[in-house]
Amino acid sequence: MLGFVDSLTARISNLIFQGAKDKMSDREFLEREIEKWKASPQRVMQIKGHLYYENEHDILTRKRTMIGEDGKTETVDNLPNNRIIDNQYAKMVDQKVNYLLGQPFVIEGDNERYIRLLKKVFNKSFMRTIKNAGKAMLNSGIAWLYPYYTESGDFSFRLFPGYEVLPFWKDSEHTVLECAVRLYLVSGYEGTAPVVIQKVEVYDMNGIHRFIMDGSKLVEDYSFGNKTSEGCHITAADNSGGIKGLNWQRIPLIALKYNENETPLIKKVKSLQDGINIMLSDFENNMQEDARNTILVLKNYDGQNLGEFRRNLATYGAVKVRYDGDTKGGVETLEVAVNSENYKTILELFKKALIENAMGYDAKDDRLAGNPNQMNIQSMYSDIDLDANDMETELQAAFEDILWFVNAHLYNTGQGNFEGEEVTITFNRDILISETEVIENIGKSVGILSEETLIANHPWIDDPARELERLQEQKKREQEENALQQYNPFGQSDNLAKGNESSGDSR
Repeated sequence: MLGFVDSLTARISNLIFQGAKDKMSDREFLEREIEKWKASPQRVMQIKGHLYYENEHDILTRKRTMIGEDGKTETVDNLPNNRIIDNQYAKMVDQKVNYLLGQPFVIEGDNERYIRLLKKVFNKSFMRTIKNAGKAMLNSGIAWLYPYYTESGDFSFRLFPGYEVLPFWKDSEHTVLECAVRLYLVSGYEGTAPVVIQKVEVYDMNGIHRFIMDGSKLVEDYSFGNKTSEGCHITAADNSGGIKGLNWQRIPLIALKYNENETPLIKKVKSLQDGINIMLSDFENNMQEDARNTILVLKNYDGQNLGEFRRNLATYGAVKVRYDGDTKGGVETLEVAVNSENYKTILELFKKALIENAMGYDAKDDRLAGNPNQMNIQSMYSDIDLDANDMETELQAAFEDILWFVNAHLYNTGQGNFEGEEVTITFNRDILISETEVIENIGKSVGILSEETLIANHPWIDDPARELERLQEQKKREQEENALQQYNPFGQSDNLAKGNESSGDSR
């Protein structure tokens, strides 16, 4: 219920933003919103997603407890307290990212010059950024791309994780930004003492305004050399050799969403991942407790207390007991067996449930045993394929915003006006296939489908356009070789020589 309330609050934040303008200053409003957002359940879950991916799970802070004398639980320090992590969540994140974004995406369009310019911008570095953005999308539910110019003047994109950015949307569908706040930490010094400084950047249509969070107050950051409230999106050299500030016609932040609700993957599977960690940790705890797996029943013990009994047992391996006539002493045991099969069964159930809830696939699926045909493979991939469709829809929408900034960059740098040019971005999904069946079906489709379609669907081809060029070059060489074989410039002379030889023989 709390998650729903938090999501609803985010959806109507634009209405609050509009109503707050008449009652408080912009800075006061941002101070209150930032403080509220920093500890909000939505942001906490985003941070949890990144921590869980990096193996920082809740099990690491777990303590062993027992029921005390007053019936309340209390911490026990003398029991094994293993903290085992089997990070199935990180495996699902990597699996889903590599499935959709592991291969370079394909850029296609009618304007060849435009496509060449786009490929220069969408280079290998950008491909890596998009892949990393895919992980941030899954961990936070949303990630952000920031278009900017490097110190060398190159146009590039920087990735901001979701937990760093507080957006204020104009609409309830979260498609148009009113403004956005970025909160991030940097290391610094106060005198000689190291400190962590909270930096704040406010993005709006008038530029980027930089602050330092001092407690709950925003203080202007003058470390950039000029008044931060006058900061611009980008700076450029003018004709006189000076520096001038420029602003984009849009706020330079592009939202990349995992799904329309911006729900992190960890929110779907955290309880299952915690259950896996607990089961493994408890199993090892029970295996290491040794003597505690056996309940000792003392009869007429010759000692002061149970602590002394445990110490004697651990030190000497022996215990003194009384034997006074009819009063017989001794030690009996009640064994508590640990059934490993129970743990194994629960772990298998948890792992299977985690894969299903994360909408991934099990590479050791029984459907791949014996007869791994294409139908079985497609059935195994059905869940991850549905989730990838959702991710791709959001990414395609984000690429429209990315292309707007790229087109603006190309126009501003005098490389051409490509506004309105059609371009298609195709993500190559890294899916396991039965290559033999696919190649056989392609062979049976020759004459029915175009050569371009057949090549595009061949499992061994990554760049269909380049492969078509190679085929054309190969056909051209074969035609030239055939023409050379058919044409013999000395053929006539040879015939004449043969005729002369025949005439000579007849003489």
